[in-house]
Amino acid sequence: MTRFDPSGPLRGSLRPPSDKSISHRAALIAAMGEGETEIWAYLDAADTRSTLAAVEALGAEVEMGPPPNASDRNWGLAGHIRGVGLRNARPAAIDVGNAGTLLRLLPGWLAGQEDGRWTLDGDESIRRRPVDRIAVPLRRMGANLHAREDRLPPLEIEGTTLHGASYEMPIASAQVKSCLLFAGLLAGGETRVVEPLPSRDHTERMLAAAGAPIERVGGAVVVRPVERLEPGPITVPADISSAAFFIVAALLVEGSEVVLEQVGVNPTRTGLLTILERMGAALEREVDGISGGEQTASLRIRPAPLQATEVGGAEIPLAIDELPLVALAACFAEGTTTIRDAEELRRKESDRIETVTAALRALGGEVEPTEDGMVIEGTGGLRGGTIDSHGDHRIAMLGAVAGLASREGVEVQGMDAAAVSYPGFEADLASLLGS
Repeated sequence: MTRFDPSGPLRGSLRPPSDKSISHRAALIAAMGEGETEIWAYLDAADTRSTLAAVEALGAEVEMGPPPNASDRNWGLAGHIRGVGLRNARPAAIDVGNAGTLLRLLPGWLAGQEDGRWTLDGDESIRRRPVDRIAVPLRRMGANLHAREDRLPPLEIEGTTLHGASYEMPIASAQVKSCLLFAGLLAGGETRVVEPLPSRDHTERMLAAAGAPIERVGGAVVVRPVERLEPGPITVPADISSAAFFIVAALLVEGSEVVLEQVGVNPTRTGLLTILERMGAALEREVDGISGGEQTASLRIRPAPLQATEVGGAEIPLAIDELPLVALAACFAEGTTTIRDAEELRRKESDRIETVTAALRALGGEVEPTEDGMVIEGTGGLRGGTIDSHGDHRIAMLGAVAGLASREGVEVQGMDAAAVSYPGFEADLASLLGS
């Protein structure tokens, strides 16, 4: 049990850890590529190390370690990956650990190998995460997949020849889209993925930079087969999903002023900023460059009175991982906040509609779950109490932020789950608190 007491202001600046989504994709695309791909600022966390281990098991040569002359642990790992090429992954049993992104992206690449067998399995949490959302469209392309109860890991893949297809996604999901785009690189003909709403587009950007014939046509992403990928050097920007915890902490704790540097501000990832600004947040952005094909910015955050809002529709895919923090901020706002169209939250590391509702209620919040979201009655703050992370890294870190802003403090059971995406979270939080 880890306790987080009400704090004084958060002050100072830091570079949050590198982007988890981009790190996963960097390793996978480098492994698909020809020759060596240099990677800088690769996130050093449990999930992303699972991806390095996976591509190594598939035959890629991985040489990644602490970067030279970088004292900040948030610069992660640097080095290179020598790829096996698009069609030469060797058979293996892959342990994905707790990495849902790896579980859902990797099958797209493996399914189109001409021969070979692979098994993807992971921890107890992964075994509860459905894979039918990728299995159904991959089977339409000719893939040979088998899952427990036809929807749960372990997932067995038998390589075969794929054909292109058009697939209309019922729910916007960057993971499902990316899986199908990977499969389309090896499939005969054109593969078209139609999104109901735009989702994060890191995969499209990175594949295009590596030479893949990929384009957006209206509401669809279209990819055609290619013989080889040749990724250039990749530098991973800081992760806005990790920065989000400090953004909300600085908004809620009186007297705070925090600057977060080199944060990736891809428009498909900044839904949280738009939502918080609508609620009255005082956020300043200063563009500071391009990193890994993605624009980065410094973000300055100060406290501000917050007003309730409605969140739904096209905003959901742009803020899906940050919605638990929107719910937390809503507890401190004036009025009733509604989050809808977010059924995807039920398919994360935990059922985040239920876990967020239970956590905030345990701290004195007035929250009602709905089938696809939550209704939060703003009461101006939270009492405090005890929450269980349920092994979900984002719930653990939410509990820490809630503790700083609460009246009595918060004890988090399972705080070690934060290491999945942010091993240095508590140390970085302490640095901003001057402790």
